[in-house]
Amino acid sequence: MEDPKLYIPKKKYTGESAVVSMRMPKDMLRDVDRIAAETGRTRNELLSIFIEFAIEHLDNGGKDNG
Repeated sequence: MEDPKLYIPKKKYTGESAVVSMRMPKDMLRDVDRIAAETGRTRNELLSIFIEFAIEHLDNGGKDNG
């Protein structure tokens, strides 16, 4: 049996952080909290992951994403 491996990717964004407030539908927040509980991540970690994914996969009509 192969030994299990733990992979933790490096953080893409580093440095100083800022507090951001946003509104979202309560049912969306319930989904985020459910996923957080299932994955052992915090709500903050998940939202950062989701936003990073969206930035990396944005199709803004051919404009540069960088």
